[in-house]
Amino acid sequence: IQPGPLEVGFDYAFVFPATGCHVPCVFVENHRVVGLDAQDPLYVDYTHKIGNDPDGRENPELLKLKPFGGTKTGTIINGISRDGWMSGGLTARWVDDNLADTLTKKALAFIEREKDKPFFLYFAAHDIHVPRCPGPRYKGKSDCGVRGDVMEQLDGCAGEILAALDRLHLADNTLVIFSSDNGPVVQDGYFDGSTAALGGHKPAGPFRGGKYSIWEGGTRMPFIVRWPGHVKAGTSGALIGQVDFCATLASLVGVKLPVGAAPDSVDVLPALLGESTTGRASLVEQGLPTLAIREGDWKLVAGSAKAKKSGKSAREPGDEKVPDPPTPVAYELYNLADDIAETKNLAAQQPKRVEEMAALLKKIQGTGTKP
Repeated sequence: IQPGPLEVGFDYAFVFPATGCHVPCVFVENHRVVGLDAQDPLYVDYTHKIGNDPDGRENPELLKLKPFGGTKTGTIINGISRDGWMSGGLTARWVDDNLADTLTKKALAFIEREKDKPFFLYFAAHDIHVPRCPGPRYKGKSDCGVRGDVMEQLDGCAGEILAALDRLHLADNTLVIFSSDNGPVVQDGYFDGSTAALGGHKPAGPFRGGKYSIWEGGTRMPFIVRWPGHVKAGTSGALIGQVDFCATLASLVGVKLPVGAAPDSVDVLPALLGESTTGRASLVEQGLPTLAIREGDWKLVAGSAKAKKSGKSAREPGDEKVPDPPTPVAYELYNLADDIAETKNLAAQQPKRVEEMAALLKKIQGTGTKP
């Protein structure tokens, strides 16, 4: 199967081709499906049903997790229906409960194998993504249901990797970055009891919204850096986007990026290492259904993400279904230093700031100019 990770610079890859809620539910090692029997080829289609495997739409009685929202009703694997359909590849199909241990063992083996020379490891954990299926060691471990269990599992997997670096005396020479791709979502694609199990827990803490939304609960990510002897313990208010990894890590290792590569990436190495409290000058954020731009503590939202009727942000944590499409309104302006929950729209009081930030956002949209 190619092109894939090996064609964009990786020397070794052990992945699965989509998120766990999509088919095919198999691992791919380098260019090959792991454990595939040549006499039982694997077929995948996202447009219509193929093969004779039961699916969530026709055989809901076989499901251990009920999907919602009209998606994830394709082929049933391990009692869970997915987006899309697959047929064949029976000996290659993975078991959801074993994903975390399998990926972690592969990561640990890689570190052991490469410990005597420089290496880069990208460990993409699946744990907290739906369908949430904690392994035997973590089932029932938390007080927040299955969603809490898989968070415990993610924490455990990350801990095993850090412990390996310590055990092999690599910690002082290894930069570790732990982050995420979006804010929290409680119920997402399947009814797994996560909403009822929340109790008083607020997944986004003081922030407004969650996954999919333009608010800080959707766009502000967990971001932890560990590099003993190089990065001091503490917190930073520097503005950094994950798109900056390219320029920043290239700067760290003394590599010049090719002309035209990573045009949106900014070298924020001093901020990454905690040597400066200043990162980017500005950052464009994307959520449903609009964009926002950050300049320091100021945030301009280009049209509200409020939903019709309900007044809620699109897909806030805990919502059982997607709200109606939002109705765009005028720009909204927030000072996050004083209003982290984005409750006070200051656009009317700060018309000049709105005008300047809106102009910058339009310039970036129109020309691709690096902020």
